[in-house]
Amino acid sequence: MSWLINAYTLLSKGGYAMIPLMACSVVSVAVMIERFISIRRAQVDVSEAIQNAEDALYEGDTDRAVRILSAQDSPVTRVLIAGIQTKHLGERGAERAMEEQGTIEVRQLTKWLGALDTIITIAPLLGLFGTVTGMISAFHVIARKEGISTPTAITGGVAEALIATATGLAIAIFTLVGYNYLQERIKHIVAEIEARGTAMVNVLADVRERVSHEDKRLSA
Repeated sequence: MSWLINAYTLLSKGGYAMIPLMACSVVSVAVMIERFISIRRAQVDVSEAIQNAEDALYEGDTDRAVRILSAQDSPVTRVLIAGIQTKHLGERGAERAMEEQGTIEVRQLTKWLGALDTIITIAPLLGLFGTVTGMISAFHVIARKEGISTPTAITGGVAEALIATATGLAIAIFTLVGYNYLQERIKHIVAEIEARGTAMVNVLADVRERVSHEDKRLSA
């Protein structure tokens, strides 16, 4: 517990710039935790559900295919459902529907990441602002006659400057690592959506061709 007190004591010497910096740190941690949980829930293995849905499509049971995919709620299955439900519009129509749903899913996955991007940029600037105010405070002390005889007052301003700078850089670095990690996880999900979507378009085209061929055979 003593380390927490020491950390608080040290940070409290960083001046007024520490207030927005602490706010940035709280927002950064909260957003990263929320996004990590959401992305982890979205990144599930739906291979078996997709295979069962494709089997249902080949059997001509579209409703069962939708039910199978709906049971596995994920960005990938929601995109595929959009394609299956619009298969009557043809392969191109189903593809457009999946692209539209995919855009919605990506927007949901990247929600709040803009806040992290802003913190990465603004945290070092706030640290720099604290540096400037700290150095102004130090030179203000020097400008006074009594400041020459009280060197500790001068070092207080320098300490404020260094603490603010270090805190801003630390927040930016920590947030950047988390931001890049989340972006990589999202890229994997988006790549799977694109791959599964393309495969589903091929399945719908194959099913349509088989139905057409069967109709021609029966009418002959």
